Amino acid sequence: MSRLIVLDTETTGLEVTEGHRIIEIGAVELLDRRLTGNNYHQYICSRKSHPLPLGLRPVSYTHLRADEPVRSPVCHLLIDYIRRADEIVIHNAPFDIEF
Repeated sequence: MSRLIVLDTETTGLEVTEGHRIIEIGAVELLDRRLTGNNYHQYICSRKSHPLPLGLRPVSYTHLRADEPVRSPVCHLLIDYIRRADEIVIHNAPFDIEF
């Protein structure tokens, strides 16, 4: 069986160099190109470093409570989720990888 992960992120803006950050990660698993229901979703506390472009993103700061994890624990959870993937598809990969 081939395990495929399709992943996307939401951010506070478009420029890493301006301090924008990832605020949400979502991914779905497919085995032999069929959805399994084994999905990954996580909001990430952005520390409110920048106002959210609310017209462009479906996330508001009410979604990003102080108890949402910060980046480090999320990285380990995401890596565990994608670890045995045969292939990873990322929407707009160059943008997401930069973050």
